[in-house]
Amino acid sequence: MQPTLQQKLIEYLEHDLAIPSNAIAMGLRHHQEHKAPLPDNLLPMVLWQYGLITIEQLDQVFEWLETA
Repeated sequence: MQPTLQQKLIEYLEHDLAIPSNAIAMGLRHHQEHKAPLPDNLLPMVLWQYGLITIEQLDQVFEWLETA
């Protein structure tokens, strides 16, 4: 079974940008608590809103998403 785009995004965040897995988990939990769907491009925005990634990292993620 092939990984989903969200799984690939999480792997990119953890491995390429060195974002701690607990920070990613917090972003995912935020939307699960509100029962909102989490589009792939929203997770990086949540991480940025909470100061867990920089604006430069956010740009890198969006560039990565364009080619993924």
